[in-house]
Amino acid sequence: MAGAGQKEDEPITNINVTPLVDVCLVLVIIFMAVAPMAVTFGIKVFETRPSTAEGKASVDENVNIKITEDGAIAVNGVKTDGVTFRGVLAAALLSSKDKMVIVTADAKNRVGLVVEVLDASKQAGALKLAVMKAEMKAEGGI
Repeated sequence: MAGAGQKEDEPITNINVTPLVDVCLVLVIIFMAVAPMAVTFGIKVFETRPSTAEGKASVDENVNIKITEDGAIAVNGVKTDGVTFRGVLAAALLSSKDKMVIVTADAKNRVGLVVEVLDASKQAGALKLAVMKAEMKAEGGI
């Protein structure tokens, strides 16, 4: 079956693009169907604006966790280790009014350690999580 103007013994040199278009359209449909399912779940982060809070618990009533540069963790000023951290955190959350945990970390802390502390806080019953940057020292500050 030679094309118009083509002899029987000549090779076919025209490219048939119909299968290529079909494959591309199928791929587009697949990507459109899969894209909404590809959304990953994680911790929602909202940027807050400084304002005065009325009727809220004071900062002292929240659970404050400080992570130092060497990886030491302090819950409300009490240093803990990896073994007692969850127990101290759970006890501090019981006395908290808003069940809010504020994690203060240095710029040189490992991200994994901060995420572990946030995860442990959520598992211990924290309803709100906040992450703060530790104040920079005078000689190394910006």
